[in-house]
Amino acid sequence: MAIRHYTFTILIFFLFTHHGLNGQEEPEFDSIRDVVLLRKQFSGGVLLHNEGWGIQFRKGRNLTYFKSFLWEVQVVSMKSPKQIRTINPYFTNAKSFVYGKLNHAYIFRGGIGMDRMLNRKPSWGGVQLRYVFYGGVSLGITKPIYLYILNFTSSDYDYEIDIEKYDPDEHFLDNIYGRAPFSEGLGQLKVYPGIYGKFGFNFEFGTYNSRIKSLEIGAIVDFFPIGIPIMAFQDAHNYFLGFYISFSLGKRYNRNITE
Repeated sequence: MAIRHYTFTILIFFLFTHHGLNGQEEPEFDSIRDVVLLRKQFSGGVLLHNEGWGIQFRKGRNLTYFKSFLWEVQVVSMKSPKQIRTINPYFTNAKSFVYGKLNHAYIFRGGIGMDRMLNRKPSWGGVQLRYVFYGGVSLGITKPIYLYILNFTSSDYDYEIDIEKYDPDEHFLDNIYGRAPFSEGLGQLKVYPGIYGKFGFNFEFGTYNSRIKSLEIGAIVDFFPIGIPIMAFQDAHNYFLGFYISFSLGKRYNRNITE
């Protein structure tokens, strides 16, 4: 009996000591049950939309448990819904290209926004729902398309392959060999200033308030006073209206424990 009592005493002492050491090494401040307001946050992720894809970064301040003020930066690719990739069937090893495409187009967005919580995560974790709205400046960037062009010489069935900027009046399906390297035309970028606005719903998952892991869906519109030309046989785009889905990872924190 004395041996059993001694063993039980050592076991209880070890458990309490081990628990105390863990509490000193890593205090639990960020559980869902905790009421500590983490003032700052940042996140980054990827997004897909009906006219391309891109990346984004957000940073901001949590004003209350239910409202946050943030700024964001996004870079997304844009394409025309009419573009179709093809290939010259008369030549072997020809490269694919989009017939009629004048420019690669990208949009750089920088704006500010708010999000408001609609429901808080349960104590065991789950899903937290917010609605978000943002607005700001859009910069459309275009880079001209360069292609490998078949230029026939005076000799029968003899030709040269040259890199040329796409010209819809001179380049057709029968004399385009394929797309040229993306680096061609980087010195001829054009900028189109505009504005954007978006609205969406943000679904945040997980059991920790300090860790951001979210899925967001919504609609976004960009407007440009001067239209962005993408296809040769279509009007320039003065606006882009689309739907997006994004996935982000990030963190909420305080600079110091008393903040």
